Amino acid sequence: MEREAVMQRKKSSCYLCLKGNWFTEKEVCIVCDAKYCSNCVLRAMGSMPEGRKCITCTGFRVDDSKRGTLGKCSRMLKRMLTEMEVKQIMRSELSCNANQLMPERVFVNGELLSQEQLLIIGRRPCQIITPHLRVGGQLMRNASNGNTSVLINNREITKRELCMFQLSGMQCEGQPHFWLSADGSYQEEGMKCIKGCIWDKSRIKLFCSLLSLPTPPDSVNPCGGEVNGVNCCEKKILCKLLLLGEQNSGTSTIYKQVPFSEDERRNIKFTILRNLYRYIGILLEGRERFEEEILSGKGKRQVIDEPGSSGQIDDKTMYTLSPRLKAFSDRLLKVMASNLEAIFPYGTSEYAPFIEELWRDPSFQSTYNRRNELDSLPRVASYFLERLPSQVVVISQPDYEPSDMDILYAEGITSTNGLSCMEYSFPESTQNSSIDSSNQNDPLVRYQLIRVDPKCLVENYEWLEMFEDVDLVLFCVSLTCYDEFFEDSRGFLTNKMLASKQLFENIVIHPTFDLKNFLLILNKYNMLEEKIEQVPLTECDWFCDFNPVINMSLAQYASHYVALKFKTLFNSLTGCELFVSIVNALEPETVDEALRYAPVACALIN
Repeated sequence: MEREAVMQRKKSSCYLCLKGNWFTEKEVCIVCDAKYCSNCVLRAMGSMPEGRKCITCTGFRVDDSKRGTLGKCSRMLKRMLTEMEVKQIMRSELSCNANQLMPERVFVNGELLSQEQLLIIGRRPCQIITPHLRVGGQLMRNASNGNTSVLINNREITKRELCMFQLSGMQCEGQPHFWLSADGSYQEEGMKCIKGCIWDKSRIKLFCSLLSLPTPPDSVNPCGGEVNGVNCCEKKILCKLLLLGEQNSGTSTIYKQVPFSEDERRNIKFTILRNLYRYIGILLEGRERFEEEILSGKGKRQVIDEPGSSGQIDDKTMYTLSPRLKAFSDRLLKVMASNLEAIFPYGTSEYAPFIEELWRDPSFQSTYNRRNELDSLPRVASYFLERLPSQVVVISQPDYEPSDMDILYAEGITSTNGLSCMEYSFPESTQNSSIDSSNQNDPLVRYQLIRVDPKCLVENYEWLEMFEDVDLVLFCVSLTCYDEFFEDSRGFLTNKMLASKQLFENIVIHPTFDLKNFLLILNKYNMLEEKIEQVPLTECDWFCDFNPVINMSLAQYASHYVALKFKTLFNSLTGCELFVSIVNALEPETVDEALRYAPVACALIN
């Protein structure tokens, strides 16, 4: 009886402090259904890297009965946190991998979807998805459990839908069969005459919201002719560009040159902050390693040089931290080893003063001076670390906005299950561009840049079959990789330029890209100018016949030579012309010029 009383109390009270009752406002874990009051929710859920989950539930799947609440913040959290923190938590709750439906649990029209089909419809399908998708089975008559005898696209609609269609002016007497297009225009099945458009009346969207029916964000007309005076020629045109290349060719940096939305920039802020703490963790681990090496050496020397000594070894080295910073270092490394996300966003303000003090400590600076010995520390880390005294505090502020250079140097922005995608348009001011951009400034033309991670191309070329509708393939090659090698999957050392050549061939001859347009982007020209003076281009077997002329700079001639080699290869494979752009990925104006050239090249080829 006593245990039942305790359990009954837990059901109506906070699961952590055991206080409160049925009327106390509480936040509920979307995994285990645990409830926490306003005093305990942050202790129980931490920084909520995967949304409203207990710390112990992080990484676990969401209770399916709570999927309808994902991304919908409670009033309690809105009162406790800032608007930006709430948006970040809700965004994480919707987008993190642990909260996504597994492919084996997603069916469309009764047919199970594959992982590739899930990527096609989007990771978070809601009520409206893109029409004309080749996924799932045929739409069944009873898909909505309707009972009105009115069929739209072979689906019997519900009574609520029937009310909406009648309000829009659709004649639904009898048992009619209609075909409804993506833009809202409808016609009787078997007839070519369009009867009207359900979205013509402004009150329809309001009526839909009252009945919890979906409404499109905007309407375009995918069919021909005019619908209610709207010319279908005015629909928006989407030009799809596919960006491919070998590892370290610069595809990630080029992708990050595309303008990001405000929401995406907020996400990037937290990515930069996570990277910064990861770099600090790598340096702290390196400091421990360097300190142990010195102490181990001291111990050996003392045993050899002073056999009669007491055995006590001086444990102070140039890498030794003060007790206060050592305690912070141990704590930070422990948190990062278990769950780096746990310190965001609340821990950052707590840790910022320690990070500032740590950066100024001589032992940490000694470690940073040996950063080249830390293989896991990327080169781009120096960009953020050398501004560390103020950077960690600035990034922690709610009003921090990443600069364009911050985004260019940030890691982890383009990795989303190997696939990144972004839509953009060119700004109107293009007077300084040397390229004819009359079509680029058309407000009805937008561009979609899709980047596939090079690892996916190495592991499985089946990814490419998803991109049969792209208008142009951008293939990126690093001009400086001609003397660099890597170990392939078979354990053999392979020249990176030859690997790029092989990947380029595989992409060009792939059936998906038969008769597709290609633009070659030769990247890192500025680095080539320095490197080629020290390392000859003939280090690569493919360039053994390179013989520079005197009346042109060595780098300029080399870049034209490499371009010609690829153009000749492309022509031998396809019989078509290959267009080329030479860029420096960290110089936005050169990348912008290449992206503007892409649709122009496409038009020239056509």
